[in-house]
Amino acid sequence: MSEIDPKTAQIEAAVFRRLLAHLDHRKDVQNIDLMGWSGFCRNCLSDWYRDAAATQGEDMDKEAARERIYGMPYADYKARYQGKATAEQLARMDASVARNKLP
Repeated sequence: MSEIDPKTAQIEAAVFRRLLAHLDHRKDVQNIDLMGWSGFCRNCLSDWYRDAAATQGEDMDKEAARERIYGMPYADYKARYQGKATAEQLARMDASVARNKLP
């Protein structure tokens, strides 16, 4: 990906913050559903966040990245909002992950 200008970086940062607010508002949407329908979930975002931090020289562990995305410790989020996945959800996720190979 090529270098972006500061204005574009600000716009993209605002879009990311809005995505996080949307996901925070829609806690009813399970990660398994996000994975099944879109091929990514909140955990993927936290991994991408951690990878991006590393490219900027920031050392961030997995839990810190997840807390940034979930807005709370991951264990708390799981206990409060994450339900048990159904067989249908797991099958949809498996099919989606199989199509999820980026170049």
